[in-house]
Amino acid sequence: MSETILSAEPTIRLSIFLSVLAAMALWEVAAPRRRLEIPRVIRWTNNLALVVVDTVILRLSFPIIAVGLAVMAEERGWGLFNNIDVPVWLAIMVSMLLLDLAIYLQHVMFHAVPGLWRLHRMHHADLDFDATTGLRFHPVEILISMGIKLAVVAALGPPAVAVLLFEVILNATALFNHANVDLPRPVDRVLRLFVVTPDMHRVHHSVDPRETNSNYGFNLPWWDRLLGTYIAQPAKGHEGMEVGIEQFRTSRDLWLDRMLLQPVRGPASGHALDPRTVKKESAE
Repeated sequence: MSETILSAEPTIRLSIFLSVLAAMALWEVAAPRRRLEIPRVIRWTNNLALVVVDTVILRLSFPIIAVGLAVMAEERGWGLFNNIDVPVWLAIMVSMLLLDLAIYLQHVMFHAVPGLWRLHRMHHADLDFDATTGLRFHPVEILISMGIKLAVVAALGPPAVAVLLFEVILNATALFNHANVDLPRPVDRVLRLFVVTPDMHRVHHSVDPRETNSNYGFNLPWWDRLLGTYIAQPAKGHEGMEVGIEQFRTSRDLWLDRMLLQPVRGPASGHALDPRTVKKESAE
């Protein structure tokens, strides 16, 4: 069973990824939430080129990734769920919850540690907010994230199907919650009780550091609510809020070469523990 999952993983992930990306792109055209300021051809070509770069570097850097490690852990008896007797359905559910919590905590860490924020701020420096923003991560951040994920998988020993489901759902929800789509407000209020919605995550992409350092969840919204990092709506409203960060505000900064160099450009300001950010929040 696990070997079948491992062999089918690339096809499953790629087909679902392309399907969700196409669906979000069509939805964005049919019912946009905000007017985009930057031509799609600039942002989409560079954001999608970055996906190719990230994928190549990741595959060259890691001989095995999360689903493969789950299969290996099962074969060798590594991790919690390979050493305790629990129903498979429970192991799957708990594994997916804990993997999601790990991603939330990792996201908080990338906002709190200045060196990691230098990497992660590239994701926030997009001057518009749509589905391709959910694909925009620096290759070094991708490598660090995979290292953390592999450590969690090795410690948990989750069923391979749980890891595959988590990866597929996380990729799909990242495209969904970054999409520039106009959900009816009553639908959004109900939906965000169970999943991170575009309106909820858009707050996280506000240029206001207080809002940037909130709503860290990518998939489940519960961690933000439980751990006090939830902001329901941006102070200026979704149409009035400015997207991005203060440091990189030109269309030239959206090109692939500039994105890759952003970690070494300028100060690491705006992170969650930046004294100026903390002081501003205290004053408010």
